[in-house]
Amino acid sequence: MKNLEANFEPRFAARTRRIQASTIREILKLTTQPGFISFAGGLPAADLFPIERIGEATQRILREQGAQALQYSTTEGYLPLREWIASRVPGATPENVQIVSGSQQGLDLIGKVLIDPGSRVLVEAPTYLGALSAFNPYEPEYVSVSMDDEGLELGALEAALKARPVKFMYVLPTFQNPSGRLMGLERRRAIVELARKYQTPILEDDAYAELYFDGQPLPTLYALDHALGGGNVIYLSTTSKTLAPGLRVAWVVGPRPLVQKITFAKQGADLHSPTLNQMLVYELVRDGAWYGAQIDRIRQTYQTRCHWMLQALQKYMPEDIGWIVPKGGMFFWLTAPAGLDSLELLKEAVEEKTAFVPGQPFFADGSGQNTLRLSYSSASHEQIEEGLQRLGRAIHRMLGRAPV
Repeated sequence: MKNLEANFEPRFAARTRRIQASTIREILKLTTQPGFISFAGGLPAADLFPIERIGEATQRILREQGAQALQYSTTEGYLPLREWIASRVPGATPENVQIVSGSQQGLDLIGKVLIDPGSRVLVEAPTYLGALSAFNPYEPEYVSVSMDDEGLELGALEAALKARPVKFMYVLPTFQNPSGRLMGLERRRAIVELARKYQTPILEDDAYAELYFDGQPLPTLYALDHALGGGNVIYLSTTSKTLAPGLRVAWVVGPRPLVQKITFAKQGADLHSPTLNQMLVYELVRDGAWYGAQIDRIRQTYQTRCHWMLQALQKYMPEDIGWIVPKGGMFFWLTAPAGLDSLELLKEAVEEKTAFVPGQPFFADGSGQNTLRLSYSSASHEQIEEGLQRLGRAIHRMLGRAPV
């Protein structure tokens, strides 16, 4: 009988033309080769997962609340967890909180309820690749705004907001993925005020909020907006970077009308996030002393690995390769001379059995060919030393220079 598989392609919705494979996920497939050292995936360190405590908490939940943990639940999410989240967000109540299956689902649902074909969405240049992947099927028109060391440039931002209305702006103020930038307090205040002036909502993605190396966390854009009356910031965060990404527990906090629409959209996506996982996360985070110690352990480990990578970059990179030294988070962002194409460099790096993420996919306008992202979170000292030496050889070769 004839195989009709090929008949499906002409039936795809037009929006599928904007659904592409994740650059990072495709690169990760290469890293299964023996001896390969990858700095591509933004993977939390598996050696820091609290496996024993997760096991104990899971057994306790199943023993004491097993039927509830394994049953269908409300779309909004497990109420004690929503109460804990609301207690950490100024002015929020559980009714402002929607639990989602990872930040990525939050981005998709927000795109679904806010973006029409042709809607203008303002993004940083560069911005998080996963957000572009989530928004693309809804056919937005991106407005890319340049950045300096502290994030969005205020002059360029106001010019964009003044030119034509945008549906919302998507901002990662704390250890931005991919660039690792940390937005300062005065810049945060200015952006919140500009957004209110031009009545443009902000979607604040705060996945790396806890990963400071030194000092006290800065107030979120949500908190600064709340101090001015509130209602103009949607806040997105997760436990993927502090507990374990496989649990897929994250949350959206925002104005109630928006949260209600997200709830309705989630009902059509997966009914609700896994009840057992939500109950487990609550069991872990409600012990504030333990959770604080867990975060401190991650911070100290990442700070050490960041220092190792900085030393290796200084040793093996050409002088005209620049980078942002992170104050937290998981990434270094490198800028090469204008003639070096990081997509071509990746091919050379793969020959050396190492990998990174080329920067271009992080730019909605297709620029950034000479940029790349390196992650240090999951790498050992030996892997960082050897991997950066390999990458240095590839870069020197592309630039026609002798390697270090």
